Amino acid sequence: MTLGNSMLIPILPQMKKALNISQLQVSLTITVFSIAAAIFIPILGYLSDRFSRKVVILPALIMYGVGGLLAGLASSFFSNPYIWILIGRILQGIGAAGTAPVAMALTGDLFKGGERSRVLGIVEASNGLGKVLSPILGSLLGIIAWFAVFYGFPAICFLSIILVALFIKEKKNRQVPPPFGKYVRGLLSVFKKEGRWLFITYLAGFTCLFTLFGILFYLSDILEKDYGINGVVKGLILAIPLLIMGTSSYFTGAKIGKNMVAMKRLTVIGFMLMTISYSGLIFFKSIVPFLFVLAISSIGTGFVLPCINSLITGSVGKERRGFVTSLYGSVRFLGVAIGPPIFTRLMEWSRLGMFLSLAIFTLIVGLLCWMFIHVKGKDGKEKHQPIKYNYV
Repeated sequence: MTLGNSMLIPILPQMKKALNISQLQVSLTITVFSIAAAIFIPILGYLSDRFSRKVVILPALIMYGVGGLLAGLASSFFSNPYIWILIGRILQGIGAAGTAPVAMALTGDLFKGGERSRVLGIVEASNGLGKVLSPILGSLLGIIAWFAVFYGFPAICFLSIILVALFIKEKKNRQVPPPFGKYVRGLLSVFKKEGRWLFITYLAGFTCLFTLFGILFYLSDILEKDYGINGVVKGLILAIPLLIMGTSSYFTGAKIGKNMVAMKRLTVIGFMLMTISYSGLIFFKSIVPFLFVLAISSIGTGFVLPCINSLITGSVGKERRGFVTSLYGSVRFLGVAIGPPIFTRLMEWSRLGMFLSLAIFTLIVGLLCWMFIHVKGKDGKEKHQPIKYNYV
């Protein structure tokens, strides 16, 4: 899922020149993917609850690959391929909606307790690895031809389809799905009882991805404008904070187990680290110290995401987990989509104001997590916990 937009970003200038299109038109290749994914994530999450995870994941991967192939073939052989590229990107967005969010629900199905947290940490680390590799891979494919990126998608999807088909074994004693009306009533009861804390966890995930991609957008801009760095070297530098975040996510997931007190504590600490980092960035313009201070926020993000993932996947039963986790994925995707345009406005406004706004925002979200995510301690006493964790 993370490859969908990030692989394309390095070749957008080449695409604009080759197709003789405007900046708005080239940006639509990113926008239509994001909108399609955001709309279809909850829908495919429901279908994965209704039927099975693999029944959704495999066709989604096929659609993702077909969308890339359509865009690639149109770019190779049509004189005016732009509209076909957009259609291919929409198909890719729909396909992407059935990948990472449903995989998170599948992880919740297959693993329990501490093992679930460890595997979710690996899932989050793989998400970060995708972000790390995608701009580098896009830059390398762009050396062959600007449209070579589109052919990269079906190749990766084909490999994923084979691996999922062969190695993912869902449990056979799956319960008969409830009627749609009962399913909806069950979801409403979940959000009625647990809505306040679920909203805070969704907000936490949104904040992490919004700030991460926004700050990368800013970093990408200053690397090119202020330092004249672009191409693969630029991709490698952008990969540094993402690599730190992925590493932090992996070790956090491996250590938290099913300790919900630790999950809450690390979530709050993570947001405090982000606040400290964004406050500190005000004082640094040189690239090396800037990256060192930015790394603190990447560590914080790596603390938060695996903990939030574990809390959400453990919050509801298997029969509704797909929708709840997919809705969370949609909210995260929204954070990715709106980060760059909002940061564009903030950058035009004030560098000082941008970093202070980020610091205040992450501080507020961290305080909300501290106040509203309630868990039980090892002594079993509530601290207080409004949710009964159902590790199915």
